[in-house]
Amino acid sequence: MKKTFILIASAAVLASCGGPRSPQDKLTINDKKIDAIIAQMTLEEKVNMLHSKTNMSSAGVERLGIADMNYADGPFGIREEGVPNGFQSAGWTLDSATYFPTGSALAATWSEELAYKYGTGMGKEARLRGKDVILGPAVNIQRLPVGGRTYEYLSEDPILSAAIAMEYTKGCQDQGTAVCIKHFAVNNQESNRSSVDAQLDERTLREIYLKPFERAVVEGGAMSVMPAYNKVNGAYCSENEHLLNEILRGEWGFKGFTVSDWGGTHSTMGAMLHGLNVQMTGSNYLGQPVIDSIATGALTEDLVDEKVRQILRVRYAIEAIPADVANTVMTSQPESRQIALEVAERSIVLLKNEGVLPIGKEVKKIAVIGQNAVLKTQSGGMGAGVKALYEITPLQGIQKRAAEAGVEVCYAPGYKNFPGRRWGPAAASTNPLEAAAINESADPKLLAEAVALAKEADFVLFVGGTNKNIETEGSDRKDIKLPCGQEELVQALYAANQNLATVIISGGPTDLQVVDANSPAIVQGWWNGTEGGTALAEVLFGDIAPSGKLPMTFPKQLEDSPAFALGNFPDKTQGGDLFSLMYRPDVLKMSREERQKLIDALPKPVSKYTERFYVGYRWFDTQAIEPMYAFGHGLSYVNFAYGEASASAGKDAVKVTFTVKNEGAMPAEEVAQLYVSRPEATVEWPAKELKAFQRISLAAGETKTVTLTVPVKDLRYWNEAVNAWDLEHGKLQILVGAASNDIRSTVEVNI
Repeated sequence: MKKTFILIASAAVLASCGGPRSPQDKLTINDKKIDAIIAQMTLEEKVNMLHSKTNMSSAGVERLGIADMNYADGPFGIREEGVPNGFQSAGWTLDSATYFPTGSALAATWSEELAYKYGTGMGKEARLRGKDVILGPAVNIQRLPVGGRTYEYLSEDPILSAAIAMEYTKGCQDQGTAVCIKHFAVNNQESNRSSVDAQLDERTLREIYLKPFERAVVEGGAMSVMPAYNKVNGAYCSENEHLLNEILRGEWGFKGFTVSDWGGTHSTMGAMLHGLNVQMTGSNYLGQPVIDSIATGALTEDLVDEKVRQILRVRYAIEAIPADVANTVMTSQPESRQIALEVAERSIVLLKNEGVLPIGKEVKKIAVIGQNAVLKTQSGGMGAGVKALYEITPLQGIQKRAAEAGVEVCYAPGYKNFPGRRWGPAAASTNPLEAAAINESADPKLLAEAVALAKEADFVLFVGGTNKNIETEGSDRKDIKLPCGQEELVQALYAANQNLATVIISGGPTDLQVVDANSPAIVQGWWNGTEGGTALAEVLFGDIAPSGKLPMTFPKQLEDSPAFALGNFPDKTQGGDLFSLMYRPDVLKMSREERQKLIDALPKPVSKYTERFYVGYRWFDTQAIEPMYAFGHGLSYVNFAYGEASASAGKDAVKVTFTVKNEGAMPAEEVAQLYVSRPEATVEWPAKELKAFQRISLAAGETKTVTLTVPVKDLRYWNEAVNAWDLEHGKLQILVGAASNDIRSTVEVNI
């Protein structure tokens, strides 16, 4: 607590002396005006700001000219307008938005510039809808390959996630829309997410799971933060003193407001005393009970004033859009759709290529096999989706590009689609292309049709993967196997025509062992937004060179991943999900008391993070386990040559310089990556850790000199003995390369 006080006092002195204001301190410029407003408010008006007004708003004070706070579900597109007290569509006509590539796709660009652009597109479209706060970006670390929200989150690495999160935040807020960075913190599983207690040591918490939030708040200036559903070390995130008061407000100097996830508030006293500003949704905790607690002396009105002050800071920083101005034009705008295309183009990862890509001019007939070529990904499953103005599917993109080249395209579904989660018992499907089970074998009729088409074609594109009913909020996958007989199908296709490439459309990793053995080329295509099919066709036909890099490790088998290898996941206790319970049709018919009993009966499992900071590639490299495809991996249609690196260590930073040459005959982009290793360390460290990266654009034959800077503060570790950041001095090995397992140059410095 003493350290927290010193940090706050230092910030106050800096501000009073007219020194440079931090992004967070800028929120306090209206404090005198805000205090005058608070003095005019009744207690009831103040408390009315601490909870929801509708499903997507919290109240202002009309009498004093304070507008409501309007929230937009995100984080990869402004969700369509819903009815006031639910998520059902309101049936509007101008709320079709741009569907941006999802989080894992954005992170696969490894581009801070594109992350900023992405934020600007989101921010602009939110303003058109009259929204003040976007519920995003979602920046939790991808701890589990099976995680239901892996597609929504960014990366398994904190440095990459932090850079993308910060620029997204800046881009969005520069357009006048606040972000609500989420889910704070350690929300790495959907199984039992509303009751699970994530238990981990302080070093792991600080070095891995808090880094993206810290940079978005401290450097990006994030104006609001959403506590996660889960507990961390025994306390719910919405009332976690260590996370919300000591770290977020104390150490990081956060000046904005926190808003619970929907249904994620658990008590009046806990939320009020330990850092929550707004309860979403309902007022059963931060409504009348607050007034009653003040009357008994359990709470003070001063505490309410401080919470209202933090909300009003954001309200005054974000211009309220009048109702007669909002929603007067289509939400989706051409410049946003262009950003979505640029992100999609640079996110596509070429995992493998034995010379069959790009599609050659000799190809006159292409067989596209697989329902993922025609299925849209803008919505599905549970959680945020987008009513996109349009979505170019892989097949549409391929057909359009093939027509320009005079190439015939034939399509067959190949496999059935698994529809995933349903409310209540699953009804028998009458759709012949719909599977009854995720592990259903290949359909003989569909397989035969696909094989016949493959035999007649010059080139086969198998388009497989998952869907948004399989990878979905509210549940985690049981495994990472390709569903519905896709492995059997790709084997049959390869036997019929070896001029074949596989495109995987998914949000997270899939088991590609069978695909790898039966595909000369493999492309990871992600859920790539409104122009995803256009970008995919550009890459497949060689209009642009692929340049995406994996933001997470693709394991050969799930058991190789750290949480699975150590038995930390899945939880032994399985139960319902709080959010889905809140909106399930049969539960909505219950009385409030009955619903509360159901919620109270949810299991309360513990998730042990005994793998500590050995997340993703840190585990694979340290344990010498070969992955299917490594973190940072991604091929191109050209080769890149790296020159020898040189490095110098200063007081504040380590600078590393090297050259990168495009040895090919077409322009291309490379992502140079810098890792560090500590061969003589006395402190425990992973085998290597990413510390810097840069996307480089190179003309054919061009060489560029690249300088990467690693701040010394990013080389520190959390010393649990003194409960502070510490620097281990000594030899530092700098590893420069094209992937975590593709190191091209090594140099040493002393720090």
